[in-house]
Formats: sequence, C-alpha cells, structure tokens
Amino acid sequence: MRAARALATLDEVELGDHVCWRMDPSAAFPTDARAYVADGALYGDKLVFVAPSRGASALTRPASDRLPPASVVLDLPDHADTESVLAAVRREARTAVRQGFRSVRVLTERVPTTAPGGAEELLAQELKLDEFASESGAIVVCAFRPSLWDAPELERAACMHPHETGTRAPRPAFRMFSTGADRWSVDGVIDSECAAAFNAALRAAMRHTAEVRLQFDTLGMIDAAGMQALVDAARHLPGRRIDVEGANETVRLCWELAGYADAAVPVVMAP
Repeated sequence: MRAARALATLDEVELGDHVCWRMDPSAAFPTDARAYVADGALYGDKLVFVAPSRGASALTRPASDRLPPASVVLDLPDHADTESVLAAVRREARTAVRQGFRSVRVLTERVPTTAPGGAEELLAQELKLDEFASESGAIVVCAFRPSLWDAPELERAACMHPHETGTRAPRPAFRMFSTGADRWSVDGVIDSECAAAFNAALRAAMRHTAEVRLQFDTLGMIDAAGMQALVDAARHLPGRRIDVEGANETVRLCWELAGYADAAVPVVMAP
C-alpha cells in the first residue's frame, strides 16, 4: 500500500515512488541527481530523462557528468500535452522490460509555463505520472527550483506527489496520490487555504474519466471551503461523478448538515 512520506535524500527512493524534489538554489540539474542516476545502474534500472526542447542540450552535451549508457532523453516540445508525455514514458518503460531492466527511473526538471491552461496541464501530468509510478513500479523524480515558481503554484504541484525531498521541503497541506486506476488517496488537511489547489487537482483528475474515487481514510480534516471545492469540481464537467470512500463520521455529518447529501449533487460520501 502506498503511503506519503518525506525522504532525506534521493538515495531513499523506492520502486513506485513519485517524488517532488525542491532543489537547492545552487543545485545543478542533472548533476545533483548523480547518486539517483548511479543507483539506477546499480539496481538495474533504465534512466529516462524528460526534457523540454530548450533543456535537452543540458542533458546531452559532453561533460564530466555524461549520462550513463543505459539512459534515454525524451526531447519533448515545450508545451507537450499530458497524453504525449505519458505515451513516451510508457513506451520507454515497455522497452526497458524487454531489454531486461528491473524498471525505469524517470527524472525531469519542471519549469513554469505561461501557456493558456498550462497550470492545469502540469497538474494533470503529475497525476498521470503518479498513476504510472504506482501501477508500473517505476520511480519518478520531478525537480523544482523554488526561485522560479510562484509559491501557490509550487504548492499545488507538490500536492500531486506522495513523496518529497530537498532543501526546506515542507509537507504540503494535503496530498493526492494514486492507489489504482482513477482511484486517489487524499491525506492531510483541506481548508480554505488549499481548497483552490484541491479543486484544481480534482478537475485535472476528471479530465478524461467520468468517475473518480477518492479515499479519505487518512484525511485529517476538510472544512466547508474544501467541501465546496469538491462539489464544484464534480460539477465542472457534465456527466462526472466523485465517489468518496472512508470518510469518518464527523466528515459525513458535516457533509449532511451542509446539504450536500442530495441526489442532485454528483458526489457520494460513504463510510
């Protein structure tokens, strides 16, 4: 069973992990991931680097930290959509199995985008990468330079990773991560400060499926703003539905008192 946790270093990654790496301001990508890369060779994993076009040269230029032979660089367009990214990563994972590797280790540096819909596209990619790691046993590390990111945007992205490491890597208010096809575990606290991030995560998860299942077994608390964010996400697209499992008695009572236990609301809250 997957569980959220913090890592002291990238040396602690395990199969199935999806890690938010908050890089030190002085870190060099991918040089500072050399232990992660070296461990890939040690354990028989294939390295897959996901790089936008503008960043590919940094990964392929001759240098002392030249990439190992058992690696591939996916030189994708700057604004590659989620389906293209996942298709490329899955293709490399299938190839790695045929080649006799244990698994794949994915490494990518995330860069902010100002493209229309770019913020939601990033969340959708992170959720799908998490689902990929969960189902395949791959390891996925997403590097973020905090200095490049608006704090709320970085917080939203961090919430899509069950694991985190790096300089001053605080635990996100909540985390949403895959526990099966279209099934997501939500832990932590969802209140007015992170309700917008929760809504964005749910909308991203519902983009290509009519029904999403959430597990609230480890959720500490969800307030009125969080409940409204949940309902608004379910209503964002027609014909969508969210099934919530594992909600404690207090959460279910608050849900009923708020008037959401109604057939017209496309969210079902169950024990």
